[in-house]
Amino acid sequence: MTDAVEKAGGPTRDFTGYGPQPPKVEWPGGARVAVSLCMNYEEGAERSILDGDPRNEWVGEIGYVPEDQTARDLSQESVYEYGSRAGIWRLMRLFEKTGTPVTFYAAAQALQRNPELARAIVPAGHEVCGHGLRWIEPTSLTREQEREQIAEAVRIIEATTGSRPVGWYSRYAPSVNTRELLVEHGGFLYDSDAYNDDLPYWVEVTGTRHLVVPYTHTYNDGRFAFTPGYSEPGDFFENCRRGIQYLIEEGETHPKMISIGLHARLVGQAGRASALADLIDWCNSTGAVWFARRSDIAEHWSSLHSDAPTLGGGS
Repeated sequence: MTDAVEKAGGPTRDFTGYGPQPPKVEWPGGARVAVSLCMNYEEGAERSILDGDPRNEWVGEIGYVPEDQTARDLSQESVYEYGSRAGIWRLMRLFEKTGTPVTFYAAAQALQRNPELARAIVPAGHEVCGHGLRWIEPTSLTREQEREQIAEAVRIIEATTGSRPVGWYSRYAPSVNTRELLVEHGGFLYDSDAYNDDLPYWVEVTGTRHLVVPYTHTYNDGRFAFTPGYSEPGDFFENCRRGIQYLIEEGETHPKMISIGLHARLVGQAGRASALADLIDWCNSTGAVWFARRSDIAEHWSSLHSDAPTLGGGS
């Protein structure tokens, strides 16, 4: 471990990974690519003056930040409410109609505020992955605060959904303590707090082998809210389709996985939901896609690739 890492704490950096010869993966059914749809469910857990935060949430479709950030932003609040009131149910109907399993990156407080949805997720065949107690950056917490919030999030998610999370994904970036705290807490098959590969990989965390199932912001409906981003639903469809098609071609010899990030307040809008529906239909038409929850991918990797090398990026 370098002096800089010792001073800063947290995992080392790995610029090599699997290198030019990634593992020869065999996905179920001979699929050439595993597609993981990730529903970031955060509505009701975002920053809010009502919840005692010093400012309102700034991530949203309204490209305007009020001058007075000490006052409630009713417009921004209502954008998030759309996701929990309307968008999420449109998407749940789409997933049911197409038989598509999804991983919910769920903030615990968001589930508390929509108990009907919380009760519906697991019976519908979806996975609940921990996404924090609230939708805030772990880097804003002390180690002890983060430890307490992980434990409380797990408790609430299990109480509201009937299933404890076996995976974890922080808001944007973990702290230097997150992965150690997950291993310390126990019961996690994986975390997705990395963006650095097209395949899962093992790291060593305080002497324990721990699985990372990487995520991405590249194929993400968040680009509807950011610049540069998607100007129309077809842009989202085409970006994702091209990524999957290329991986299908690579998958003739070396199958990979791809993550697609979703938000109920964004892709839950009708025009955008139609693009997601088209993408699911196109994937199914290829005969080469395995729609998998992240827990499915983690279990598959743990079963068939338990002897894969331990890479850098642990702690």
